[in-house]
Amino acid sequence: MSVVSISHEGDIAIVTVDNPPVNALSQALRQGLWDAVETLDADPQVRAAVLICAGRTFIAGADVTEFGKPPQEPHLPDLVDRIEGAAKPWVAAIHGSALGGGFEVAMGCRFRVAIDSASVGLPEVSLGIVPGASGTVRTPRLAGVEAAVDLVTSGKPVRAAKALSLGLIDAVFTGDLQANAVAFARDALTRDLPPPVSARPIAAPDPGFWDDRRKAVAKAAKGADAPLRALDCLRKAAEAPFAEAMAYERQTFLDLRSSDQAAALRHVFFAERAAPRPAHLRDIDPLPLRRAGVIGGGTMGAGIAAALRDAGLHVTLIERDDQALERGIANLRTIFDGAVKRGKLTPAQAADRMAGVTATTDYAALADADLVIEAVFEDIAVKRAVFDQLATACRPDAVLATNTSYLDPRLIADGLPNPHRFIGLHFFSPANVMRLLEIVPVPDTSPQTLATGFALARMLGKIPVQSGICEGFIGNRILKRYRASAEILVRQGVAIADIDAAMRAHGFAMGPFEAQDLGGLDIAFLQREGARAAGQEVPETLGDILVRVGRKGQKTGGGWYDYAPGERRPQPSAAVADLLAGQITGTARMDRDAIARHLVGEMAAEGQAILDEGIAARASDIDLVEIHGYGFPRWRGGPMFAAAQA
Repeated sequence: MSVVSISHEGDIAIVTVDNPPVNALSQALRQGLWDAVETLDADPQVRAAVLICAGRTFIAGADVTEFGKPPQEPHLPDLVDRIEGAAKPWVAAIHGSALGGGFEVAMGCRFRVAIDSASVGLPEVSLGIVPGASGTVRTPRLAGVEAAVDLVTSGKPVRAAKALSLGLIDAVFTGDLQANAVAFARDALTRDLPPPVSARPIAAPDPGFWDDRRKAVAKAAKGADAPLRALDCLRKAAEAPFAEAMAYERQTFLDLRSSDQAAALRHVFFAERAAPRPAHLRDIDPLPLRRAGVIGGGTMGAGIAAALRDAGLHVTLIERDDQALERGIANLRTIFDGAVKRGKLTPAQAADRMAGVTATTDYAALADADLVIEAVFEDIAVKRAVFDQLATACRPDAVLATNTSYLDPRLIADGLPNPHRFIGLHFFSPANVMRLLEIVPVPDTSPQTLATGFALARMLGKIPVQSGICEGFIGNRILKRYRASAEILVRQGVAIADIDAAMRAHGFAMGPFEAQDLGGLDIAFLQREGARAAGQEVPETLGDILVRVGRKGQKTGGGWYDYAPGERRPQPSAAVADLLAGQITGTARMDRDAIARHLVGEMAAEGQAILDEGIAARASDIDLVEIHGYGFPRWRGGPMFAAAQA
């Protein structure tokens, strides 16, 4: 069956793309569209063409199965030019997403219309490349340079209404897209046609604009090359003739396509694509999820409740008493109010989110819950008490989950009736924002319960990674070694500030010591103290020395660094130097690159141990954990990928 077909509504041709699942731009599709232009140009009965797609989306980008293979004709830039040069005007009718090459095809059409739920974008920088078929050259001719810079260098799509306001599309419809697009085409034929996009004028900003944008893009890119190279392409498009700008874009695309960063980002792309539907659960149907419960309304519990509401689930929030319940509701309201202030929700949507929450101290309210997630204090006795109540309050088939970070979930579930429905779901704070979800089955967890955990991740838009049971699971276990290795460097004489600077230069938002100051040194300290109280041999850390004198991080005005009142900027601390002087036994000197390589190598070594023990199934899973949970620079591919390339 051909992936491109042609039908007619009078003198308007309907060119339908049907290349499931996402109408990707395979060679067959490119050839089909190329041939369609020739066919329609030769048909005297056709006055215009509507390009529309079957299935759930418009052309959503490149065919990922062709990544890394030699390109085959017709090449996409040539196809876009051919559509633009057609004798009959084409109208792109967009639903779902028109992304990357899909939007470039749409820009080759004389007009673009969309259903109101559609989105358009050029996400190529997220794969370490730039648009390669006129995305940086045609976009500023449609929307202006400023809007094009935002769209192309961020890689973030925009919804139809925004795209209309920017000039990226010409009309937005509700209802029948094809009928509206055909009507639009007929109306357009009654007026003078606008020039092809490539022939439209472009206003070049002054040099100061580019200087300012380069600084902003560099800051956001955090070491990634593609956003800055895309900015260069946009500047060329604004200052040079169309053909020259196209040649520059194409060469930039080809240069980046074989880069280390592009290879790393492709690795992450494929890992993310596979993560939500692991092969071992392919034939397992998850349980239906409509109503959920959350035990605990603190920072983590409120974040989980917010994420569940964002996904459309009704939530019952349980707290131990009325005062704690009020705090939990206030925490939840703060999350939604913040989303309104940032423009993520309307006031009506925020009110609807809150209306879908039932808050109570009575566990009996969980009688109809399909899923309950415990998010109380990290204490085994407290968690066990919660599950004792859930065992009697919930349906026998309700999935019961613990959000523990370090505790052994087998101990939490000990004695629980129907233990096959128990699972660990380790969210990362803030749970409504962070995309990582570690899914931790216990030996009794059924395949259906495990599949339900992955289904929940898909509902919440999270990246799920299955972990075996060990202290800290995957992420926190690696974090522990990373921090310990950083402390060893300090003991050897490497300055704290130099270590943090090295990791920032490597692409992290902050170094290990800055991050501890932000989160609080006392959190890990209390875990170590608990282990010591239980009789475990836990060596004294440098962090312990600081906490014992009250230096717990930013919240106490000092941790590894000093902080002025009301300030978050870390300042080197003479007090810390004095406290740790007796622990520093060396005078090591390392440059930033050597520091970063060493610490990333330590992460990878711990990751390899995790793989060897069967705690993680794939190296790519470990990379996803580090990228989405711990700020590892995406464009470096994760510690396991980096180690494999070294």
